[in-house]
Amino acid sequence: MASYRPKSALRDVGKALDLDKTTLDVLAKGTSSWELDLTDDLVTEAGLNKDSLLVKQLRTLTEQLLGFPRHLGQHTGGFVLTSGPLSRLVPIENASMPDRTVIQWDKDDLDLMGLLKVDVLALGMLTALRKTLDLIGQRKGHVFEMQDIPSEDPVTYKMICKADTVGTFQVESRAQMSMLPRHRPQRFYDLVVQVAIVRPGPIQGGSVHPYLERRNGTVPVTYPSPEIEKALGRTLGVPLFQEQCMQLAILCAGFTPGEADGLRRAMAAWRRTGSLNKYEPRIIGGMVDRGYTEDFARNVFEQMKGFSSYGFPESHAASFAILVYASCWAKCHYPAEFLCGLLNSQPMGFYSASQLVQDAQRHQVEVRPPDVLSSEWDCTMENIEHQPAVRLGLRMVDGFKKDVADRIVRARDEAYFESAEELARLAELEHQDMRQLAGADALRSLSGHRRQQVWDAAALRRPPMLLRQAPVDEPVLELRAAPEGEEVTWDYRTLGLTLRSHPMKLLRPKLDERRFVTASQLMRRRNGIAASFCGIVTLRQRPETAKGVVFVSLEDETGNVQVIVWPSVRDAQPKELLRSRLLAVHGQWQRAGDACSLIARKLEDLTPMLGDLETASRDFR
Repeated sequence: MASYRPKSALRDVGKALDLDKTTLDVLAKGTSSWELDLTDDLVTEAGLNKDSLLVKQLRTLTEQLLGFPRHLGQHTGGFVLTSGPLSRLVPIENASMPDRTVIQWDKDDLDLMGLLKVDVLALGMLTALRKTLDLIGQRKGHVFEMQDIPSEDPVTYKMICKADTVGTFQVESRAQMSMLPRHRPQRFYDLVVQVAIVRPGPIQGGSVHPYLERRNGTVPVTYPSPEIEKALGRTLGVPLFQEQCMQLAILCAGFTPGEADGLRRAMAAWRRTGSLNKYEPRIIGGMVDRGYTEDFARNVFEQMKGFSSYGFPESHAASFAILVYASCWAKCHYPAEFLCGLLNSQPMGFYSASQLVQDAQRHQVEVRPPDVLSSEWDCTMENIEHQPAVRLGLRMVDGFKKDVADRIVRARDEAYFESAEELARLAELEHQDMRQLAGADALRSLSGHRRQQVWDAAALRRPPMLLRQAPVDEPVLELRAAPEGEEVTWDYRTLGLTLRSHPMKLLRPKLDERRFVTASQLMRRRNGIAASFCGIVTLRQRPETAKGVVFVSLEDETGNVQVIVWPSVRDAQPKELLRSRLLAVHGQWQRAGDACSLIARKLEDLTPMLGDLETASRDFR
């Protein structure tokens, strides 16, 4: 059951109060995804009177709606299996998707009734890996599949330890990337642990730091008893998996396997039902009876409560670790094919297409722009015999349709286009199609620079059937090319990325005047030094386990910087934190080995410097 959060509650209440879309956009963009902060300044900026009855109703009703059910969630791969017709056992209704039905019960209802539910996990990375491996096979000249990936590759693990994992599976998030240089995975089981340890369960259960301290040798590995070692030996005496909690209950508290499974179910449902509390006397009493201290037993139970906040089963973590290793190996050894597979599988993951392309370029991957004479619908590989390059597909053009791209490819196979007019005529393109291609700079090989493309496309209309094959002979009007800043702005508007200069490179002279360092310069700074950095906001995140801390990812022409914003700074400068697209951070550089971050002391909104450039961040809880 999906519940109302600040932005969704604000928009729905605003619609009910008949606020126009422009006003709602200002209000929604000015508030965070994790808490309602409808300030007087924001209300005034939206053109509303902060003391009006309308605003009072908006604030009150939005507050009341938070947490209420908004709509039914649907597991895309959830199946209920029965021996007879399902409709005789549970109520069924039509889903919003055509030819899809859902039952009206949730998983707890099914469990109570003893019905079998199977969840087939849909992962975008499975699609991306399949496409990547197909491309690797084309380059090698034979079929290449998952089982052909070499195991325990040292070069891949070296890349992982550096947190060079943008675009990979699971270990691409900010939290995972900050953990990798400290954990330093060296073998497959380390990846199993890595997947499981950056979860609310181990974090709230207090398992993360003890595990890292034992792994790094700063704290000796000890076990209070042989039973504890049997259950926790593979994770250095620290519980990280649900199965280990069950083992502890059996070996140390006298649970039967059936009772331990009941404990597992209670852990999964504790946040909703509180049923885990009934096991507290049994666990603590059972451990005390077997010679453990009450403090130790109580600590074990608190860790189990922590696991109820989404701890991973070991089997699940191991399955995920297979995809972690496969995606990291592909990124390490075949970065061009990996980028191509990712772009053809969007939307997925933490990163936008722009960030994925920039990361690939920093790994010396050549990326070529979309072009009507070369591009397919999907992104493709070129020059695979020598230095592979990625050709962006027409799917990257904002709003462009696949059937139109297919017509271009078919017409191109039958005849060579010598002009934009021939392309429009032979591929039967509409005026809107040509405008989209010109705006995305995809007619360059036919019309030259973008301004010329837009001019040529503006004059083209689909002729009537009688004149469809008749060429149009008109004198050519030659226009001047646009400056690079205008080209970059259009790239972002039509493709969501640019292969020209990064916007921050164009702003660098002005930023140098204010002594803002680049990401690459910052990475060479020592721990504890004061620093000022400015970058485009690509991600904001406030995890529930972070006690109000907000993490922000900033990007410039040389790389990315992770910023930590403490609650005091967040509360003092909410507008700068939540609404800036170009954010300057003045603070202290923090590094521990390869784990680096900038601790914010003061924030500054420099968004006006971007002009007409359209950028967007991905904000997560």
